Amino acid sequence: MKPWVSYSLIRIGLFAGVFIVLMLLGIVWWLSAIIAAIVGFSIAYIFFGRQRDALARSLYAAQNPDPDLSAGDDEAAEDAETARRHAFGDENPGSESDRRG
Repeated sequence: MKPWVSYSLIRIGLFAGVFIVLMLLGIVWWLSAIIAAIVGFSIAYIFFGRQRDALARSLYAAQNPDPDLSAGDDEAAEDAETARRHAFGDENPGSESDRRG
């Protein structure tokens, strides 16, 4: 199952569960909705970090299709930077005073 589907179902389920319990206790609907939103957010934030991180990685990969960056591989990023420096003749990027004299 896709990360955004599972995380969304978890959040909706938490909200609905808390909301139904509060409504059965006789709390006004708007106050029940506010409390359910706060409790659902808190529980999801504390206990479902792994699913939230998977969702974040999925969204990042969808926005950044570059395989070097979306994989999160530091070595690939360093290799890309080294290749860029070689291409532009920038092997030793010293300070500005080193370049002048």
